[in-house]
Amino acid sequence: MPLLAQLGPIEYFWIILSVAVVVGGLILLIVFARYVRLIVQSFFTGAGITLWDFVGMTFRHVKPETILRAKIMAVQAGLGDEEITSKALEAHFLAGGNVPLVIKALVAARKAKTIKLTFREATAIDLAGRDVLEAVRTSVYPKVIDCPAPGSGRNTLDGVAQNGIQLKVKARVTVRANLQKLIGGATEETIIARVGEGIVSAIGSAVTHSEVLENPDRITKTVLKEGHLDRQTAFEIVSIDIADIDVGENIGARLQVDQAEADTRVARARAEQRRAMAVAQEQENTATIEESRAALVAAEAEIPRAMAEAFRSGRLGILDYYKLRNVQADTEMRRSIATAK
Repeated sequence: MPLLAQLGPIEYFWIILSVAVVVGGLILLIVFARYVRLIVQSFFTGAGITLWDFVGMTFRHVKPETILRAKIMAVQAGLGDEEITSKALEAHFLAGGNVPLVIKALVAARKAKTIKLTFREATAIDLAGRDVLEAVRTSVYPKVIDCPAPGSGRNTLDGVAQNGIQLKVKARVTVRANLQKLIGGATEETIIARVGEGIVSAIGSAVTHSEVLENPDRITKTVLKEGHLDRQTAFEIVSIDIADIDVGENIGARLQVDQAEADTRVARARAEQRRAMAVAQEQENTATIEESRAALVAAEAEIPRAMAEAFRSGRLGILDYYKLRNVQADTEMRRSIATAK
């Protein structure tokens, strides 16, 4: 303390400045020691990322190693896209994208030479949730899709020819990814559904099932002629091949049997209706007969009364009555003889 008390303002200033320089130097040494490996790699690979860029990445919560590795990969692969800067890579990382995967996809597209893929398209595909590297690989090496899909719960595509014979078909669709339509384009399920619809329609247009069995390629030719199977999808159909085709049930015969059974049931119902109507008519006729018999009995009951009235009035005599009885007896006898013969 006595020594510090003897110092003047100038001495105090130099002491504070020296301490600040030492502290600053220590901080720079610590920062440089942390990023020295990254700086050396950036310098010798021509990545062009400076110390202050690495420090800024740390403050922005970006992994410097990831950005540097991606930038080195792009430089070494000869990607001359001006959009592939450290800032652009940082922005894609902060957006939740997979920076190394995007660069690998761009390198693969460049090696293929026939695939046009920009950094902007690759980052958009990656942020859309699609595997951009897998998409590039599918563009280079076409992918085979089973139709119907293995997890759809169906083993075959079933179609019925015009002669009523069912055919069970398994197909394989070879597709190539369409990178320009990968965002917003329909997925494999749409391709499978459209191909399945086309196969069933092609089988249905055949006159007989034997035509399809003799020339299975007529199915693929008919389906490919439609030309809209890969419209608005993320894929381009390369070919459609029939893997297996089997004969199923005779749907036409079964439908005819079902129709015959239905006609039989209708005929039985109509016959039962007519029988019920006949029974009702018979019952009505029986009732009418009974009414007539009752009327006859009532009329016969009036005969003795009329005869008694005729006897009283003198219009009928005893001899006339006996003659009438003789006539009746003769009539009954003749009737009995006729019945016995």
